[in-house]
Parts: sequence; C-alpha cells; structure tokens
Amino acid sequence: MRMPPHLSVFPGKVAETARGLEVMWRAGLVPFPRLDEGLRSVIATKKVGPFAAAAQTSARRDPKAVGLVDELGPLTFRELDLRSNALARAWQDRGIRPGTVIAALCRDHRGLVTVMIAAGKVGARLLLMNTGFAKPQLTDVAAREKVEALVYDEEFTDLLSGIPGTVGRYLAWVDNPDPAGAIPALDELIAGTDDRPLPPPPERGGFVLLTSGTTGTPKGAPRERTSVLATVQFLDRIPLRAGQSTFLGAPIFHGTGISQFILSFALGCKVVLRRRFDPEATLKGVAEHGCTALVLVPTMLQRIVDLGPEVLAKYDTSSLRIIFVAGSALSPDLGNRATRAFGDVLYNLYGSTEVAVATVATPEDWSKAPGTVGRPPVTCKVQLYDEQGNRITAPHVTGRVFVGSGLSFEGYTDGRHKEVIDGLLSTGDVGHFDEDGLLFIDGRDDEMIVSGGENVFPVEVENLLVEHPDVLEAAVIGVPDDDFGQRLKAIVVTKDGSGLDADAIREYVKGNLARYKVPRDVEFVPELPRNATGKVLRNKLS
Repeated sequence: MRMPPHLSVFPGKVAETARGLEVMWRAGLVPFPRLDEGLRSVIATKKVGPFAAAAQTSARRDPKAVGLVDELGPLTFRELDLRSNALARAWQDRGIRPGTVIAALCRDHRGLVTVMIAAGKVGARLLLMNTGFAKPQLTDVAAREKVEALVYDEEFTDLLSGIPGTVGRYLAWVDNPDPAGAIPALDELIAGTDDRPLPPPPERGGFVLLTSGTTGTPKGAPRERTSVLATVQFLDRIPLRAGQSTFLGAPIFHGTGISQFILSFALGCKVVLRRRFDPEATLKGVAEHGCTALVLVPTMLQRIVDLGPEVLAKYDTSSLRIIFVAGSALSPDLGNRATRAFGDVLYNLYGSTEVAVATVATPEDWSKAPGTVGRPPVTCKVQLYDEQGNRITAPHVTGRVFVGSGLSFEGYTDGRHKEVIDGLLSTGDVGHFDEDGLLFIDGRDDEMIVSGGENVFPVEVENLLVEHPDVLEAAVIGVPDDDFGQRLKAIVVTKDGSGLDADAIREYVKGNLARYKVPRDVEFVPELPRNATGKVLRNKLS
C-alpha cells in the first residue's frame, strides 16, 4: 500500500504536518489506510497521556504480542493493560484522584511500567525520581513537587524517612517487607482488584521529568501536553519501526529512556528491561531477543566497547540496526570505536530535559564528521546567538544554542524558565555549525574557562585526552590563578598499568592543541564522579 504523496507544496505548518504524518506512516505509527486507528491513538493520548495510550493502542493492535521483558519474564501488551487497570482501581479505592502527585522511585522493571500506565488512567501527575538520589535530594524534591504518594523499590526504603505527608507508600515489584502489612506490595494490590477498564479521568495528569542536577538540586520539567505528531522528531532521522524489539539500557526516569520507551511501546515493539545495567548482559539480551534497537547513554556504550573484541564476538548482535545514544556528550573516539565494533548503526541525539529533541546525527553524518550531533529533524529548529542576542549564521562560529521543538517544556515546576529568543529555548550549551550545516556542541556556556584572556571549552581538551590509548576518561575544569584568572586542570583516569604522568599529559595536549589549552595541573583519579545517567558531576571536581 502506497502512502499518498505528502503535501510539500503547501507552506509552513501544513507542509510540516504532512511531512510528519508521512514519517509516522513510514514507521508504522499511523497504520494507513486505517487512519481511524491513528485517530483513536491521538484521542487516547489526550485523555490518559502517552504511557496508557501506547499500552492501550498496542494491546488493541495485537493483544498477544509481548510488550515487555524483564528479569521475571515476558508480559503481553494485554497483560500490562489489565494489570494497570487493576492498579488504577486500587489507587482510586485508596484516595488517589486526578491531579494527585505520585512519585516513582524504581529501577526499570514491570512494576514501574505498570505504575506509569496506571497513573495516566487515574489522571495522576507522575514524578519520575532518579534512583541515584541521596536522602537530602529525595527529600527536597518530594517537598518541592508536593508528592502525595510514593511507589518505591524495597532497596530504597532507608531513603524515605525525610518524606512527609504521603497518602500511601506502595511497594513496587518486590515482596512486602513490612511485617505489619501496612504497606502493600504492588502485586498484592493488582491481584486483589478488578481489572475492568476505567472511564477516562476528567483531566489528564501529565508527568514530570527531573533535570540531571549536576550543579545542584534537580529541577522539575513537566510534560503536561505530549503531541503524538511531535514523536516524528525521533522517527524522522532514527529508523525505529513497528513490531520490532528495543533493549532499553538507559534508565526510564531519564529523558533518553522515557522517550524511547514511549515510542517503542506506541510502535508495538517488545521492550527489554533490566534493573541494573551490565555491559555483557546487555549484549546477551540483544542477541537473545533479536533486538533491532539499543538505547544507551555514552558511559554505557563505553563500558560495552571496553569489553573488547573477544567478548563482543561471543554474542550475535547482527540484528542491531540502531544504537541510540543521548544524555551527555559522545566523544569522537568512542563513537568511532562503537562504529568499528557494530557497524554503521550509531545515532547520536542532542537535546535536553527542557527542549527534548534538538538534533540527531545519523551514521552517515557521523562518518562525515565524527563528533557531530547532526541536524534538526522535522518540527525542530536550531539557531545560534551571540551574547547580545544577535543570530549567528556563519559556519565555525561558536554561539549559544537555542531550540524550537514541539516537545519543549513550558517552564520549571518552581516557576522559573529558560531564556527565550525569537520563540526558541536556550539549552545552556554553546556550539557551532560546520559548512554542511552539521551541529557540534562545544560545551556548556557556564563551563567556559577564561585563561589569560583566551576562551577554552573543556570538551575539546577532554575529547583529545580520551583519544590517548592509555586514557579511559578525562574532565577539564578551571581553577583560580593569580596571574591568568583561571588555569586549566585535567582530571584523568588511566588504564591499569599505564605509565602516564602529568608531563606526558601536558606534552600530548601541547602537540595537538594551542598552548593556552594545555592544562597546567593534572590529577590522576580512579574514576570520575558521575550521576546515574553518566554525566560528570563537575561540582564534585576541584
């Protein structure tokens, strides 16, 4: 069945919408000519949100299809739909209402997925908590976001003493550790409740993602409205297709994981989850389930590639058509190593919690310009501005990155917002385009180091350092200097048995970059401090 020609002759939004529909049809998200199914999905998303709508749509499309696989085995889309019906009814019996803020502090497993779907069915506002939180962060975020109910894995019980005023704490996925039975296990609630469908809530609850919090307490970025059409931002440049299989290595609470979970679910793909990331177990899972897509953050990809050719050869990963990487900077060295190991399947996405998608680099883009984050997909727009707000159009000129996206947020939950110019939202990054229109990110605008009047962005030096055969990872920061204002300091992790010393590091940088980019201070450490999604915690470096 051929799709009718898209309406590119029409200007502006009409052409963009037509192109978006064509992309959705090509991926299988709109089953042309059954446009009624596509319309039902749009209506369901408006009523119950993206999680529940995706589960309902896929259950209706093929109720026997496996929707999720975790350590406990497979669940069909139909089983997930029924489980979430029962949990939603149990919550209603316990006082959960539309607008109730439910926080989930869970690793990736069927319990979390059931919670996500059930929250949409009752119209609750779902807050996805970072499993790497310490007790003070968890307490602060729960108070600020006005959390009324909490779903958590047993392993996090000791973190909860500072959280006040919960309606109830419902244990996810594991057995009930409470001898008095005051806190019911999630499966107990599900097993003891009717699983008939619920009427849609009077208003959609939405969900809240948290920023990475690398420099302070994470901020809440709500997603009140999620347009089905906006999903083409991913599908336009990443060839996810209906009915395939996705291994989700990135955690669901992170923007990378949640976006690809929603999209894979909506496409009727089997999603393979594991509570904790393990590089070799990931390869085994890809081979076992014939996964066509693997979703990772860069540190996960590095751990996989670092296994070495002998371990990589043990597993048949030839089914992979997509290795989707996002969440932090992907160095040219790591991207090239991954390409050599797996072939031309690397897709490097650039975005943020606030703007969602900005650009995507396809394998062809990466081959042409390693390190690029690519081009904006349909419905996205990226422009660069200088400090005075003037637009930069010349190639190779660094400017502040601003993005227009149908998935952009509308302000943090505490009332603050990002800077806006010409209707575009600041990402907080600086970057440049090359002569082919490919975008490169030079660093965070607040990480620029001014040393002796020269501007240095750490990422350039860091990318060079990790290309050294004896360096595993590196970070570069600015430290106070009486003569130069700031001087560069490199924090380096080397391979076991490496003979590298500070002078060798400095000579290596001096031989490849300008003299003012050579770090005067070099410190060797066993590992860099990172959060749960692999971003370096620069506030812990000194």
